[in-house]
Amino acid sequence: MEKQNKVIIPNGGEAVMAEYREQEVMEYQNNPFIEALPPILSKEDAIDKLAYYPPFDENERKLDSHIRLHLVQRLFQYYQPIFQTLDLESRVSRMIRMGYVHRNPFKPEFAKGLHDNYKSILNANIDMYNGNLKSTSSAMTILGPSGIGKSRMINVVLSALPQLLVHSRYKSDDFNMYQLVWLKLDCSFDGNIKGVCIDAYRSLDSLLGTSYYKRFGSARMPIASMQPALSQMLRVHGVGLLVIDEVQSLSVAKSGGAEKMMNFFHYLSNMGTPILLIGTPKALPYLRGDLRQARRGSGQGDMVIERMKKDFNWDLILEGMWDYQWVRKPTALTQEFKDILYDESGGITDIAIKLFVMAQVKAISSGKEEITPSLIRKVARENLQLIQPMINAIRSGDIKAISRYEDITPIDVEGFINQEFATVSMNEKIKELQKAKKKQEKNWKENVREQAILKLSELDVEISKAKKCVDSVMEQQGQELDIKGIVKEAFKLSINIEESSPKPTKKPKKVELQNKQDLRLIVSEGKANGLSAHEALKEKGIIKVIESDFFSVG
Repeated sequence: MEKQNKVIIPNGGEAVMAEYREQEVMEYQNNPFIEALPPILSKEDAIDKLAYYPPFDENERKLDSHIRLHLVQRLFQYYQPIFQTLDLESRVSRMIRMGYVHRNPFKPEFAKGLHDNYKSILNANIDMYNGNLKSTSSAMTILGPSGIGKSRMINVVLSALPQLLVHSRYKSDDFNMYQLVWLKLDCSFDGNIKGVCIDAYRSLDSLLGTSYYKRFGSARMPIASMQPALSQMLRVHGVGLLVIDEVQSLSVAKSGGAEKMMNFFHYLSNMGTPILLIGTPKALPYLRGDLRQARRGSGQGDMVIERMKKDFNWDLILEGMWDYQWVRKPTALTQEFKDILYDESGGITDIAIKLFVMAQVKAISSGKEEITPSLIRKVARENLQLIQPMINAIRSGDIKAISRYEDITPIDVEGFINQEFATVSMNEKIKELQKAKKKQEKNWKENVREQAILKLSELDVEISKAKKCVDSVMEQQGQELDIKGIVKEAFKLSINIEESSPKPTKKPKKVELQNKQDLRLIVSEGKANGLSAHEALKEKGIIKVIESDFFSVG
């Protein structure tokens, strides 16, 4: 990876110090704007530069559910470039470089253009079609249904380029300048030129630390001055590409608004700044107008983004994505999975990835821990209802049908994950409470059991018999009895067991106790009368009361 020297611009953003490279293309030589750009990429280099594979460790599958629900969101960063991505990267590379060919800051024409444009700002006068700059710049359009991945694709391509470069010295000459390689704006919702200009001023200020919005964005500034002012800013800062997204907003402009907006873009293109317009098929009638000649002259043409075909590119994206499984029972990618994801997503990569994420989240939160074809179908049926009409329109290939769904409802993946996260958290809390309760119940049972056995042993019940009787009572009645109740029922059970035990066939010879003073006879008779051995012996006078012998009166 190329190491870049980065600097922070006061009150602005992050920039890269310009490093100049010799150019093989003759037209690109001796131009600091072009020489400061990264090298022209081969197809192999472009794939390496544009692809992004998030980190993944199989051991992460062993983590708790609530942690893995966070990890699965890494899939939103996954990006696998395909042929169309590489084609766009090559076109953007050519547009930027060709746009700089006649904007060499060391040529007299560059300074003359800035001076003439400054007069237009002062006079609030703009000639829409006759720029003083010989232009080799170009315009290009990218069209495709909403949500199909146009913006993601251009963002990935632009991210491979440094947005802001800082020049200080070129060869033997001092050269202090900020170069803005690309600037991306959203078309205002009402197709208003003033809105686009103000958005551009604010973006330039945030990047460069300038105060253009304060100087040119006030309500008192006429549109006729705002337009040449923006053109001047783009030229002063060497903007290599101006990207305007959501151009279908032109369709709701006031009468004549779309035509004026397209003329404005044409003017910026003539002033030397390449223009890339991105929109849905609804913008097609407006894009067929004034910019047609500029696009034809540039040779870049238009790019139409459609749903993917079920071919090598589709398999390539799914195969790269499928490795990212945080479920505990990962499955292999089969043809059935490929077919189901294609069918449910309509061949739209973004929807396929989100569907795969939601299927994993559902598998984790439900405890099944496995992605199955039926699970993907179920998640799609429950969570993609609002976009089914749009997917069906894309499947049909009918431009008119597709244009009805400009404002497609986004898939609320975050809401889905939050809901499943709450389910997992609640389930884990319930499990913890169950464990604690079971542990508490187990401790209670052990404590009661030990006390009951001890009490029975004090009542002359054998230890082994006492354990069996207590266990039997506790198994049948459990916590319905307290310790006293358990002892009482267990003692009864021990007596019943003794009475019901079979009598020996050979009775032992009975020993007659003739001596009335035989201690054994006294204790036996006393026990039969409910007396303890001490009480029976005391009653018969065997045990003397000391007080009677030593402290008697008389």
